[in-house]
Parts: sequence; C-alpha cells; structure tokens
Amino acid sequence: MVRLTRIYTRTGDDGTTGLGDGTRVRKTSPRIEAYGCVDELNAVVGLCAELAGGALLPRLRQVQNDLFDLGADLCVPLGSAAGGALRLGPGRAARLEGWIDEANAPLAPLQSFVLPGGGALAAHLHLARTVCRRAERRCLALGEAEPINAHGLVYLNRLSDLFFVWSRAAAGGAEVLWVPTRDDAAPGAAP
Repeated sequence: MVRLTRIYTRTGDDGTTGLGDGTRVRKTSPRIEAYGCVDELNAVVGLCAELAGGALLPRLRQVQNDLFDLGADLCVPLGSAAGGALRLGPGRAARLEGWIDEANAPLAPLQSFVLPGGGALAAHLHLARTVCRRAERRCLALGEAEPINAHGLVYLNRLSDLFFVWSRAAAGGAEVLWVPTRDDAAPGAAP
C-alpha cells in the first residue's frame, strides 16, 4: 500500500517528474502526457460515479481502480530494472466486453449517431468516452516512441465503447440523435 506523508517535494520545480522506476523525465514527455490523460479520465469517471447508482456505481469504481492500475503500468517503462511493476493483463478488457454486451442487449438498434446529452449522467458518460479516446491516442503516441504494454491500449479502446453503451442506457431511450443539416437546402426550407 502507498503511504503519502508529504504532498510537495519541490523536486518537480525544474519541470521534471519521477517515473515509477526512479528516472526523471520532463513533464512534457509523451509518457507523462499519456498517464496524465489517464488520470484526467479517472477524474471524469469520478464525476460519473457521483451521478450513478445501482449496479453502475461499483462498476464505475472498478473502472477507476483499473485506470489507476493503468497509470501505474505506464509510469514504469517496459524493460525497466524496477521490479514488481504493475501490468494490466487481457482479463481487464474481457471484463469490459462482458459489461458492454450486458448493457447493450436491451437497447434498441441505433438509427442515427447520438449527440452527447440525454441527461446529466448520460452527458458525463459521453465526456468520459471522449476523454478516454484522447487518453488512447496519447498512449498510442507513446507506444510509437517506445514500447508499452499493449493490454492497456486494448483496455482503453474497449472502455470508450463501454462509456458509449452506458451513456445510451443512462439516457433511458431519450438519446439526442444527430439530425444532419445541409447548408445547400432549398431557400425557405425548414432547417
């Protein structure tokens, strides 16, 4: 277990931060950007949890724990001499797939794209979906620069899908559907 007795260290005043293996990198490094986006996603999931109830709440809390684990995974480079690094495995994404199938089963097939909305929880879940996609892009960028655990990428990809399905379920059939509007419509036509 982690024990924090001191919050500020002053070691980051020079624009660097320490990784899980003790090495120091610039706070602008792709690795810091990647797990910083995962941390931001975790905060958005926390907002969703504040609005959720029932069976969704413990699942959101599980996702928050998973995201913290993913951050821990990302903060220790693969091949680092640091022993005991926390690494995500394939079971995390498989669990999400089960939750997706379960939540999607009762939903009507979509006839249009969905706009973010449909109630406070649904809108926050859409926000989580978009932040998740950004975190995935940042992790992909890191993976293009140096090796990372591919299971984390799969997890984020499934998680964004889960947030989409959960947002539809939270909307309770009141999803806000996209209605394309053409600028070249006939004069006087209703938008």
